[in-house]
Amino acid sequence: MDIQQLLQGKDCSCGRHHSCDIRYVSIEKGAISHLRELTRAYNGVLIVADENTFAAAGKQTAAALGEKLANQVIFSGKTILIPNEEAVAAVTEKLEGIDLIVGIGSGVIQDLCKYVAHEHRLPYFVVATAPSMDGYASTGAAMILGGMKVTCAAGVPEAILADPEILKDAPMDMIQAGYGDIVGKYSALNDWLLSHAVTGEYFCQEIYDLTFDMVHKTLALADGLVKRDEESVKVLMEALIVVGIAMSFAGSSRPASGSEHHFSHYFEITGIVRGEDYFPHGVDVAYSTVITAELREFVLGQPWPEHAFRPSREEYEAQVNRVYGPVGPGCIALQDKVGLYRKDMVPLYRGKEQEIRQILSQMPSAEQILQMLAAVGLDMAEFYKLYSPEKIADAKLYAKELKDRYTVLWLYYDLFGGNK
Repeated sequence: MDIQQLLQGKDCSCGRHHSCDIRYVSIEKGAISHLRELTRAYNGVLIVADENTFAAAGKQTAAALGEKLANQVIFSGKTILIPNEEAVAAVTEKLEGIDLIVGIGSGVIQDLCKYVAHEHRLPYFVVATAPSMDGYASTGAAMILGGMKVTCAAGVPEAILADPEILKDAPMDMIQAGYGDIVGKYSALNDWLLSHAVTGEYFCQEIYDLTFDMVHKTLALADGLVKRDEESVKVLMEALIVVGIAMSFAGSSRPASGSEHHFSHYFEITGIVRGEDYFPHGVDVAYSTVITAELREFVLGQPWPEHAFRPSREEYEAQVNRVYGPVGPGCIALQDKVGLYRKDMVPLYRGKEQEIRQILSQMPSAEQILQMLAAVGLDMAEFYKLYSPEKIADAKLYAKELKDRYTVLWLYYDLFGGNK
């Protein structure tokens, strides 16, 4: 895949011009050394990392920046960094005299840098330390603000630098996470097709196909990833960046984020609220893709009712507040704004039942997804060990509350949310 060519954008058959404002991507040995030339026009650079990511690539980054390095924020590597108001403040207070932010790390570090850079109208670069997620090249910053998981509109990095020699030495669960995040596109893309059919949401076949190509390419890497093969890790990183570019082309995360991401966000938010453990994002996405496949199979295997399930307002609020605690009111307010609870969608579903069933049947089976995950050592038993049946059952009904996006979770809730 020629990423630099892809970055040039294109006039698409969907009628839109697709573009991505990333200036430079390098996935190669010694990629970090390009910082010296890329930062020639900047005077004061702030690097942001945690202790682990700084150990992986901090010295190389500082050496390449030389006298341009003006300050740094190094978070603890002993606790999970949460991209919340406190973390934002820690970076913001170091911005005096800074005209460029360089984030060293993967998901949370990059989201944090992306958010702060956008808020203060600063450019930022990425020095990647793990092939763990597809957000490097996307325009959205996944933050936790006011206790809510929100995707904030933000700019893309000007440059992404990734050295496969560093990437291959990332913790194995982060390599698994990147693979799992790509496997999750089966679910996300199916949800996009479903929403296009049900709500008329914008859909682009070329973006869909581009993303699917990255899925197929990634599945072939499993054995090499387990062995930490440098070329396999490089190709995975390319796939993750291309999917991020696809999100930029679409103007949203829709090609890459659907019901499987809603589950992942649910486990993260409830874990933070309750002080409970949760998996790395991509690993949760991977396991959750099995669950969303099971939901599709369930919907396909049942006769559909005449009307949507709707509890009373009091019961609905009580359940959401039970599940989310202090975050519950924010979830309720978001869904009041979305307005789907005020609609009985079942007559529409019944009118398009053949089309909807055909779309759902395009998703691989839960058993097929399990085999894909097992190829990189992801064992579904670990998911059931960490999350109780009650927590998973709540996710099936209420993970959708965290987002304003239509997915199979709404179809399942409308049709079978009243099943006990």
